[in-house]
Amino acid sequence: MDKCAWALASPLEERYHDEEWGVPVHDDRLLFEFLILEGAQAGLSWATILKKRDSFRLAFDNFDATRVAAYDAAKAQELLENPGIIRNRLKVHSAITNAQAFLSVQGEFGSFDAYIWSFVNHQPVQNAWISMKEIPAFTAQSDAMSKDLKKRGFKFVGSTICYAFMQATGMVNDHWVGCCRHEAVKS
Repeated sequence: MDKCAWALASPLEERYHDEEWGVPVHDDRLLFEFLILEGAQAGLSWATILKKRDSFRLAFDNFDATRVAAYDAAKAQELLENPGIIRNRLKVHSAITNAQAFLSVQGEFGSFDAYIWSFVNHQPVQNAWISMKEIPAFTAQSDAMSKDLKKRGFKFVGSTICYAFMQATGMVNDHWVGCCRHEAVKS
């Protein structure tokens, strides 16, 4: 079966493509996980993050935003010494800051889901790319999302990171039209 070319790079990437990428996510815990992982990915390959994903889940209390928001300097240092995750000081501290901002958004909107999906009018954008080369690195929606997240205190949420988040969480369907998953994620 035809698939997005990037998915064929490794069995791990293929499984992620086949089971998760582009599937609409409305669970706040999973949305928080993707937000942190996409920020951690900045400057690295997604394959690197996928390989470390289980370690990230362990290190960050299964992405429980309430717990992460309460991390102190000692916990941050522990994370920086954890070889199972990306040990970048700015990225580790941004995860804690983002957890705090995430909780604030939940309080304001009732859920992070209600807030984040508003950038696509609560419906996935259904793209119809004929070639993977057509897929943009950012869009007007990811620009708006990035600007608003930054205004709310989030870090590592540039427009390209936001667009990758949108792809991962099914806010946009960027499987090319010949991919076996393009139609599957529409429903």
